[in-house]
Amino acid sequence: MLDYLHSILGKPWQPIPRWAAAMWAAFYVAFLFYAFSKHGEFLFIDSANLVVHEGGHLLFGWFGRTVGIWGGTILQWLVPLLLAVYFFSQRQTAAFVFCAFFFFENWLYTATYMADARSMSLPLITVGDPEFAEHDWNTIFSGLGILQYDTSIAAVVRVLGWLGMIGAVAWLVKSVVWTTPENQPSSI
Repeated sequence: MLDYLHSILGKPWQPIPRWAAAMWAAFYVAFLFYAFSKHGEFLFIDSANLVVHEGGHLLFGWFGRTVGIWGGTILQWLVPLLLAVYFFSQRQTAAFVFCAFFFFENWLYTATYMADARSMSLPLITVGDPEFAEHDWNTIFSGLGILQYDTSIAAVVRVLGWLGMIGAVAWLVKSVVWTTPENQPSSI
């Protein structure tokens, strides 16, 4: 296993042209401004996150009620994380950054849901009977005895999400800026 990890880490990252990296960076910066302007509200990408989240309840629900409740967030975070791991192993720079960025963007969505655990004012969406819909984070935090800390935990998760997204963009810029010109792909 360690040899496999060393073989991956020894491979160079696939270079991307500086113009492409600049376009990606502009996209990420625009998205960051968009997300910041929404102040924790629902983002357009959260519609896709919601589908994956609800699928996680169905998938992990096979392992019992508790795992099923956690399953929404588990799958919501696991999908972009596993894609990031795959692209990391393939050393595909742009794809890795994209998946890492949206892995951390999911933390903003989760933080909004966590912060709502006591007030339960967000509308609940379920794939089952709406009469039996539960607020995941109210159930999780209540079960752990930490419901009163919902907004504090959400604030930490939100900050980590922002730091992760900014870190992914910074890594992209650093990886391209510090790439020597001879390692840059030729322009098309």
